[in-house]
Amino acid sequence: MLNVFRRWIDRYFSDEEALLLLLLITAVMVIIITLGKVLAPFLTAVVLAYLLQGAMTYCKRKGLSHLGATTVVFILFVSALMLILFFILPATWKQLTQFFYELPRMASKGQSLLLMLPERYPEIFTEEQVKTWTKQIGDELASVGQLAVSFSISGITGLMAVLIYCVLVPILVFFLLKDSEKIIGWCSSFLPNRRQLLSRIWGEMDEQIANYIRGKALEIVIVGGVTYAAFLILGINYAALLAIGVGLSVLVPYIGAAVVTVPIALVGYVQWGWSDSFIWLMVVYGIIQALDGNVLVPLLFSEVVNLHPVAIIVAVLVFGGLWGFWGVFFAIPLATLLKAVMQAWPDSHHAQSDAPEDSL
Repeated sequence: MLNVFRRWIDRYFSDEEALLLLLLITAVMVIIITLGKVLAPFLTAVVLAYLLQGAMTYCKRKGLSHLGATTVVFILFVSALMLILFFILPATWKQLTQFFYELPRMASKGQSLLLMLPERYPEIFTEEQVKTWTKQIGDELASVGQLAVSFSISGITGLMAVLIYCVLVPILVFFLLKDSEKIIGWCSSFLPNRRQLLSRIWGEMDEQIANYIRGKALEIVIVGGVTYAAFLILGINYAALLAIGVGLSVLVPYIGAAVVTVPIALVGYVQWGWSDSFIWLMVVYGIIQALDGNVLVPLLFSEVVNLHPVAIIVAVLVFGGLWGFWGVFFAIPLATLLKAVMQAWPDSHHAQSDAPEDSL
C-alpha cells in the first residue's frame, strides 16, 4: 500500500511546478475561507475591474493613454453607480417593502388554493399533505417576518456597510485599473522563473474569468431589462422587483430560474387568479427563460463554459456552501479552473510514455 501511494506521489507531484501550484491553490482557498468577509470589498472591486477591462481596451484602441482610459472608464463607472444608488435602488426598495406588506395576503390566498387540491384531485393529494404544506408556509412566513424585523433593526449597521462599499470599492477599482500591470508584476516576482505550467493556466483562466464576468453582467442586464419591459406590458405588480430577481437569478444556473418562478407565479395568481392574464404571464416568462438558456447563454459563453450541467450544479452547491454569494458567482469559473488544472497537471508517467525512444 505504501509503495502504491509513493508511486502516485512520484507520478503527479514529482514536478516542482505541480507542488507550487498545489500550494498556491491551497493558500488562496484558506485565505478566502478565513478572510472572505473581510476581503469582500476587495473581491467586489476585482470583479468590477475585470468587468471594466473591455472598456479600457476599447479606449486605448481609440488613442487614449492608459491614464486617460482609466479616467474615462472610472467616470462612467461612478456615473452608473450613482444612477443605481439614487434612482434604481430607491424604486426597488419601495416595491420590496410593498411586497413584504402584501406577502401574508398572498400566502393566505395560496393556502386557500392548496386546500382545494384534495377536493379536485383526491387520488393525488390528501388532506394531511395539504395541512402539512400550509403549516410549513405559515412557519416560513413567520421566519420571513422575523427576518424583516431584524433587518429593520440592523438598518443602521447595513447603511454603514453600504456607505463603506460606496467609498472603498470605487477607490479600489480606480487603482486596480490604473496599476493592474504593476500589481500583476509584483505578484509574479514571488514566483520562480520557470513557470510554464503556471503561465499557461493563468493565461487561460485570466481570459475565461474576464469573459465570464463581462458575459454574466451583460446577461443580467439583458434578461432583467427584457423581463421588466414584458412585465410592464402585462401590467403585473412589482414589475421592477421581479425583473431584478429574474436578472439576478442567472447567477445560479438552473436553480435560480426555478426559485424565482415561485414569487412570479404567486404575484400573478394573487393579482389575476387563474385567468388568461396569468397564463400569458407564465408563457412570456417561460419564453424569456428558454431564449436565455438556448440563445443568449450559448452566444455569450460558447468559449467560456464547456462543462456538463451536472458539473455546474455540483460546483454551485459546493462553492456556494463554502463561500456564499461569491462561491455561487464564481462557481463556473472555479469549476473551469479545476478542469484546466487537471488537464494541464504534469503526469510523469505520460511524459515518459510519450517521450521518443533512443535509437540504437
